[in-house]
Amino acid sequence: MADETANSGTASRIALVTGGGTGVGKAISKALAAAGWTVVICGRRQDVLETAAGEIGHGAVAMVADIGDPASVAALFAGIAGRFGRLDLLVNNAGSVAPAIPLEDLSFEQWSTVVSANLTGAFLCTQQAFRLMKSQQPRGGRIINNGSISATTPRPNSAPYTATKHAIAGLTKSTALDGRPFDIACGQIDIGNAASDMTAAMSAGILQADGRTASEPTMDPAHVGAAVVHMAALPLEANVLTMTIMATKMPFVGRG
Repeated sequence: MADETANSGTASRIALVTGGGTGVGKAISKALAAAGWTVVICGRRQDVLETAAGEIGHGAVAMVADIGDPASVAALFAGIAGRFGRLDLLVNNAGSVAPAIPLEDLSFEQWSTVVSANLTGAFLCTQQAFRLMKSQQPRGGRIINNGSISATTPRPNSAPYTATKHAIAGLTKSTALDGRPFDIACGQIDIGNAASDMTAAMSAGILQADGRTASEPTMDPAHVGAAVVHMAALPLEANVLTMTIMATKMPFVGRG
């Protein structure tokens, strides 16, 4: 585990990034730590988290949690409250995808796995963050949800992922509204083709809406990290409700 900042009167801001040990989550965690945040990175695999915390360096703390399990999420937030005394930023980043197969061939287990990781997990973490942010002094904080381009526009054979990301857009708006009286801001970042294990197949070719298979451009996930740092650095009187950051030449705008 990397060096940590305990709750000892320091001015360090405390962030939690779910799914922070790999891919986009690790890029976000690295950018926040570089900007001076103490970053709790959570996931289900201790070894992956410890490796990521070591790579990120000073300010990164690994905590194991299964965000689809209410008891595990409650324990995670109790650990953060006990260790740091507060939480200033929650980044709901963790997610899962189902196989890219026809909708009618998806199993209930495949559907449920994606819903649990992408939607239920974000809700459970938001719920616990509300409880902590309402009670801490000074009150309030910020929540940033990873919505994905799929929050507005689907890919072929992506019903579970697309449905959950559309739902995240609704959760973001409800959270932003319900958080107003308590100085809790909530926004969403919709990411398109950040290079990661999840997007590795895009360079080789991925199914398009017109039935073609085509290679798609990607971008460095460090740009996503920089965007999240910008959103997180705003005072709580200001909020980026939605932001789209994408590979400039990916087939999203217009007809491709």
